[in-house]
Amino acid sequence: MASTVLIVTALEDVTADRVIHALNERGVPVVRVDPAHIGADLVFGFRLGEDDPVWAGRLRTPSREVDVREVASVYYRRPTPYTARFEHLPRQQQVFSAAEARHGLGGVLNALRMATYVNHPHAVARADFKPAQLQRFAELGLRIPHTLITNEADAAMKFAADHGQIVCKTFRGLPRTEDGRAGAIWTQRVDSHSFDESLTVTAHLFQAEIPKRADVRITVVGHQVFAQQIIAPGRALDWRRGDWDELSHSPIAVPAAIEAALLAYLDSFGLVFGCFDFALTGGGDDPDDWWAIECNPNGQWGWLPDAAHIAETFADILSSNVRKETPGHGDAR
Repeated sequence: MASTVLIVTALEDVTADRVIHALNERGVPVVRVDPAHIGADLVFGFRLGEDDPVWAGRLRTPSREVDVREVASVYYRRPTPYTARFEHLPRQQQVFSAAEARHGLGGVLNALRMATYVNHPHAVARADFKPAQLQRFAELGLRIPHTLITNEADAAMKFAADHGQIVCKTFRGLPRTEDGRAGAIWTQRVDSHSFDESLTVTAHLFQAEIPKRADVRITVVGHQVFAQQIIAPGRALDWRRGDWDELSHSPIAVPAAIEAALLAYLDSFGLVFGCFDFALTGGGDDPDDWWAIECNPNGQWGWLPDAAHIAETFADILSSNVRKETPGHGDAR
């Protein structure tokens, strides 16, 4: 059996830090890499042949080294985009170099046949589209808000007329600005009287607003389900907006029918882990109180009150097929 857990993420990632700490406590060897550091700080040599059809070879950082055949599990978190490594190059060279790195180094790291992935990047990519998420929720019997995806003003106005108060959401996060500043576009109520031909520029996601009492973040890792009810100050439409320290969290029981649907959802996309967001319209005992909003297949959970228990569950899965080594050899930074 292989002996090492590979953590693929940016060097500053509090969520990954929690998992690494849990693995270190178990004496599990850990190697942490950010593929965007390709260069002097990340070197490799991988081999494959007719008589040896599994990739072999070493991956080395300034502090760690591992043969990819020794990788038992991969926690694929949030590595820096390859493009960041080559931003100093002219446009053509930048695009070429990033693509070569992604297909070469990334291609091998995504093809470790003997490793358990949480989650495999291909599975994350398949599950990362909101239209597919909502459709799968509906197929599994979960309640979803009435939804319209359009770039046509007339269609949006008719949707608003049919459903009353509607909200608009983005499909993806807001990219960083040229000076590196992060931003966000929150879920917001919209007035159909403001719709005009500018909607044709791109796709828009509109949904009937759910008269929610609270939000619920459900983190599913393997078959373990962790659920926290979230109430924002002033019952804000989008709890992510504002000071997260002011959010009220409390554990909540998930109805068996909802839990079964979430496990089936992950299985259908080949995922081991996912962060689900629900709007809650009642006390929570009735499955009809639960409205599925989205699933982030690579979501954040390090800020939740039960993060330590979630990290231990990640460690359980990542170390399940690790060959035991001498305690103390696993520390990673």
